[in-house]
Amino acid sequence: MFGVGRLLAIYQGWMFGVVAAEVAALVFDMPRCPWATTEPNISYHDQEWGVPVHDDRTLFEFLILEGAQAGLSWTTILKKRENYRKAFDAFRPEKIARYGKREVQRLLLDDGIVRNRLKIAATIENAKMFLAVRKEFGTFDAYLWSFVGGKPIQNRWRSMAEVPAHTAESDAMSRDLVRRGFKFVGSTICYALMQAAGMVNDHLVSCRRHAELRGGARRRR
Repeated sequence: MFGVGRLLAIYQGWMFGVVAAEVAALVFDMPRCPWATTEPNISYHDQEWGVPVHDDRTLFEFLILEGAQAGLSWTTILKKRENYRKAFDAFRPEKIARYGKREVQRLLLDDGIVRNRLKIAATIENAKMFLAVRKEFGTFDAYLWSFVGGKPIQNRWRSMAEVPAHTAESDAMSRDLVRRGFKFVGSTICYALMQAAGMVNDHLVSCRRHAELRGGARRRR
């Protein structure tokens, strides 16, 4: 026979399991943008994508990761994200800007990242350019957000087919970054950066995150 305490513990454990299962079901059933169907995309979509970022180090991280994505899927990069943080000194531009041949060789042997020599070289060069921009503008944040007037652009897309690959703002950002010596910063990459850093709200209107991120945004249409 089980004592009262044991029975209570069993009941509480059962209830916890039921509640946890219901919460998990709610998390996976909530309306999302159609690209967020599996992990790590779901967590990234729910917690990061479209949230305004004003931290310089995080903006630099997104700049590098979006460039690394060129020719690959974002899911691939998300799965390698922690490896990137370890390989590139937590995306500290001051350290990366001083990388030499030894660090490049180390990175080329690291199967936890995209082992592309051009992308690795671009990361080092972009760290140097990042520091130059920060010196000129005070923060990289101030520079980057100037392309959207300092506030997120509020879009109201109803299908993924409506979401653009680039815009006039990303075109302007790309041109200026290229002029300053940045690499892997085409307009499509810049627009992906804008989406990631919350400079635009590109969640579909059917996605619950669209309304959650709508406050204080500048409407485009």
